[in-house]
Amino acid sequence: MKKYINLIMLLGLLLALSSVPLMAQTTGVHGVAKDLEGKPITDGVVEVTNTDSGRKMSAKTDKNGEFRMIGLTPGTYNATLTRNGQQIDNVSKIPVGVGDNVPVDFDLKKDQAKSGPTEEQLRKQQEVVKQNEKIKGLNAKLAEARDLEKAGNYDQAISILQEATTADPSKDLLWAYLGDAYRGGKKYPEAVEAYQKALAINPNSGAYHNGLADAYAKSGQTEKAIAEYTAAAQAEPANAATYYFNEGAIFTNTGKIDDAITAFDKVIQIDPNRADAYYWKGVNMMGKATTGKDGKFVAAPGTAECFQKYLELKPDGPLAQNSKDMLASIGSSVETSFGKQKTPAKKKPN
Repeated sequence: MKKYINLIMLLGLLLALSSVPLMAQTTGVHGVAKDLEGKPITDGVVEVTNTDSGRKMSAKTDKNGEFRMIGLTPGTYNATLTRNGQQIDNVSKIPVGVGDNVPVDFDLKKDQAKSGPTEEQLRKQQEVVKQNEKIKGLNAKLAEARDLEKAGNYDQAISILQEATTADPSKDLLWAYLGDAYRGGKKYPEAVEAYQKALAINPNSGAYHNGLADAYAKSGQTEKAIAEYTAAAQAEPANAATYYFNEGAIFTNTGKIDDAITAFDKVIQIDPNRADAYYWKGVNMMGKATTGKDGKFVAAPGTAECFQKYLELKPDGPLAQNSKDMLASIGSSVETSFGKQKTPAKKKPN
């Protein structure tokens, strides 16, 4: 009987001893590694270091970003995640007991949220704040300058905008606003220079070309003005009708009848419903009239149609009476609904 008890005790001792290496084999860590977008890191290396013995063990992440290490000696560990030889994350003071398989995850997105922005991110945020404050200040100056211009205080507006362009000469809009203020104050050479600086920064602005063209026109540089109106139309096809109309006005005011007609034809082609283009084309057509053998006034073909088209589009428009008068002067019939006829009068386009 005694021998039987001893055998049982010996068997129990052997089982107990055999469990130690089994437990050691399952002691370790496992987890998953994810990048800043929450995607698995498939090319990472995780290394754990025992803080007491300095012993290290490493494992690569798989296609799912997962890793596993077993056979660790119980103790406290630090874990690091590297990618292409660069450490990108770490976890400290990981307790690992006998038989434990401790989860250790690396989630760069969550870690960044916990740790807050980096120095580089903070620097960029500060730059954005400064830039927004600067823009806010410039917008305030632009608004103030516009109010002064509306009140006719062009010199004060110019002074404010000069300060703005000095503070930030890289903003094309500031130079364009300064050009507008100079133009309003009838300082055309200065306006030309300001618009040229705006266009040097942004050469594809139809509005800048248009402003420069007007400054050239009002300073007597007709050919340059025409070139700029054409450039404006090419830069911004959506507003080409307006720019060609302005070109037609320059030709009209300088007596270049054929060129004016060509310009207004361009306007009509782009916008067939623009009534004033028909009117001013008709006015220029009047300049092509001749005198017959009988001494009577003979309008060029198509003249009457221009004024009739204006009346068709805008029977009550600001140029309606002038159109009726023009028709009457060339002996063309005028519908009774158009009203009484008056002495023909010409106006130059604004």
